[in-house]
Amino acid sequence: MQKLTNQDTGFFGEYGGTYSPEALMPILEELRVAFRSAEADPDFMRGFSDVMRDWGGRPTPLYHAENLSREYGASIYLKREDLMHGGAHKTNNAVGQVLLAKRMGKTRIIAETGAGQHGVATAMACAKFNMPCTVYMGAVDVARQAPNVERMKLLGAEVVAVESGGKTLKDAINDAMRDWIASCDTTHYVIGTVAGPHPFPTMVKFFQEIIGREAREQCLSQIGRLPDYALACVGGGSNAIGLFSGFINDSSVKLIGVEPAGHGLETDKHGAVLCKGTVAVLHGMKTLGLQDEDGQIFETHSISAGLDYPLIGPEHAYLRDSGRASYVAVTDDDAVRAFHILSKHEGIIPALESSHAISYALKLAQEKPGSTILVNLSGRGDKDLAHVRSYVEEHNVTI
Repeated sequence: MQKLTNQDTGFFGEYGGTYSPEALMPILEELRVAFRSAEADPDFMRGFSDVMRDWGGRPTPLYHAENLSREYGASIYLKREDLMHGGAHKTNNAVGQVLLAKRMGKTRIIAETGAGQHGVATAMACAKFNMPCTVYMGAVDVARQAPNVERMKLLGAEVVAVESGGKTLKDAINDAMRDWIASCDTTHYVIGTVAGPHPFPTMVKFFQEIIGREAREQCLSQIGRLPDYALACVGGGSNAIGLFSGFINDSSVKLIGVEPAGHGLETDKHGAVLCKGTVAVLHGMKTLGLQDEDGQIFETHSISAGLDYPLIGPEHAYLRDSGRASYVAVTDDDAVRAFHILSKHEGIIPALESSHAISYALKLAQEKPGSTILVNLSGRGDKDLAHVRSYVEEHNVTI
């Protein structure tokens, strides 16, 4: 493995960088140069903004959840990324990267996906821009996210069910990486989160910063002040980095990332990388991961396919160490309860990923009455209905 040594290394403190096979180093450097050129090009950025407005549906609203606020004692606001075209924040990054791939002259797109939302977003963007698309998805996730699999196929994408390892997101990334190494001359790999080798964490953050910019402006115009807390769920961490970016320089706003605890923190294999992970080098980056004493990465579990990842984006590891953001964990049962609570109180069905953030927001509201809490509602829950129903029945969860 070779480490990139130029000035634009993509490190966040000690985390990040580019730890990749020799075969990938030239294509990563090509991507880095192309991205830096595109972000500084007003024409590229204007095209991106136009597509996000006219096709994607931006800006997304800031919604005051009045019923929840009244019941739980704090002012709860939702940044409605669930109203993006495609149903999640993933569309922001997918459009940006597919536009960049076309600018680079690439003729094929590949992606990985966990819950399927990134796969759907990439398939939509490829359909819009007339690019062939292959999506790698763990076989376990294919089974539990069948609606999104059908959407990807309808949009023209080939969905490859990955049968290796734990058959989840980590394994889908491994297979996508192998494809990319073999076909990088013509293919661009659209990584869906702020993880992987540089420039991906920086690039994905760049396309997701639109969430934080809008949210900050909307808070000031609609509430008249900044929130006391800004919350988002964290798997790899793109929706959280997108939200946090708008408030990172506002010390009065406490940033909280909400991780999956699975069935509970008593077992090492149930999520919460930032709560109990150790330093690891995998998927082209130095970050935190769930691993045993021999450095073997655990196969993790979460009810939410989109949070079922044993590593974390390197900037989140840095934000934790620096103290600028704090991270907590929510169990499967509590996420399922929050899924039902938001649906019944506000008429909004959240994704299971977002339900983790909602769960902690409700707890925080009771602990900090009178505070203003902003939650990034990163996706909608249509895809999760059957999975939640079977979970409640199997585990006898009290709603």
